[in-house]
Amino acid sequence: MTTAAHLVPGHPVVVRTVVLPDDIAAKPLLSMLPKSTPVNTWVHDAPNSDTGLIGWGEAARIEVSGRERFSRAQRWWVDWVADAEVEDAIRLPGSGPIAFASFAFDSTPGTSVVIIPATIIGRRNGISWITVTAGNSRDVRRMIDETITSLRHPAAVPDAPKGLAYSDGSQSISSWRHAVTESVRRIDEGGLDKVVLARDVVATTSTAIDARYVLGQLAARYPSCWTFSVDGLIGATPEMLVRRVGDTVTSRVLAGTVRRSSDATSDASLAESLLDSAKDHAEHAYAVQSVAQALSAHCTDLDVPASPRLLRLANVQHLATDVSGVLADGAAVLGLAASLHPTAAVCGTPTERALGIIRELEGMDRGRYAGPVGWMDSRGDGEFGIALRCAQIENDHQLRLFAGCGLVSGSTADAELAESAAKLVPMRDALESN
Repeated sequence: MTTAAHLVPGHPVVVRTVVLPDDIAAKPLLSMLPKSTPVNTWVHDAPNSDTGLIGWGEAARIEVSGRERFSRAQRWWVDWVADAEVEDAIRLPGSGPIAFASFAFDSTPGTSVVIIPATIIGRRNGISWITVTAGNSRDVRRMIDETITSLRHPAAVPDAPKGLAYSDGSQSISSWRHAVTESVRRIDEGGLDKVVLARDVVATTSTAIDARYVLGQLAARYPSCWTFSVDGLIGATPEMLVRRVGDTVTSRVLAGTVRRSSDATSDASLAESLLDSAKDHAEHAYAVQSVAQALSAHCTDLDVPASPRLLRLANVQHLATDVSGVLADGAAVLGLAASLHPTAAVCGTPTERALGIIRELEGMDRGRYAGPVGWMDSRGDGEFGIALRCAQIENDHQLRLFAGCGLVSGSTADAELAESAAKLVPMRDALESN
């Protein structure tokens, strides 16, 4: 475990949350992100009635790895909050001290990160606020005033990257197809019901990548998803791993996918084929079962719909089930996320056998792809999605794009390759100029 920050547990910090002036509160959240600084975002339904959080600068940060990554991060966060002097005039989920977090899919390899931004803008229930963290009240007041002043000036429109080119990632297409075929063979042999195999594609650009441009494109194209950015991992996920607001806990399960078509008749036919697919329903059932089992350790009155609904996104259609319950043990949102990860939707079932095949055949380090990503506040509330439809910014001119497919008996390499290509579309489109 390592930490690196200028404000750390044991040092006095002041966290202050105040309402934003009306003229600034009317602006779309993502439009307020500054240039040339690492940014953190969790935004939904942008830019119309967008809700969520954006942040920049770093008041504190921790990087953790290994099996204890969730518990170490939770302990650090609790200690940090205990040392803070908090002035919160809003007291809504997301106000006061906030940490953005992104966790590695696997315990090894992979590094997880938790970041407390120096400045945060939040919006919920029609209320917009600013939260600033600094070493003393005077610096907090100064930072709030300076930020509000800067936000009153029109922000420069971020530029699209130029000279975009793609190349194979960790495996060639032919090698990945072989891994799919081998995985399905092992499923058919028994002892394993499902495994999720992912692949990566490398994108390079001739100009510097501006995360704000990519985030804006994702939010505009996929407003029903959660547009996120944490430490260079950016994307728009449709899958809510867990949300905690007081004692209400919810989780959205997506498993079973088919592409969209621009032709209405063909699109409806594709949706019908998904709803009638025994293979996709079996894949979905494994994912729902794994979520319900994990939440049952923390919740009562679980509501698990008997059959999935259809969720239509711009590029694909999913089988979707929303599971909800009443929190029984006071677990914080990060503890709930730790209990749920990895779900069958991103790993497989049984978990350990599926994880073994991923480590053996996938041929890459997922990093924080398919891990929990989101935010948490000092009251234990928060939201963590699964880091899907995303890319890791490797440097100013390179990103690594990810897509994964759930394999069950009957899966074929051709179909899974086509599905992975459809899942890469959101990031590919977001990188291209209008």
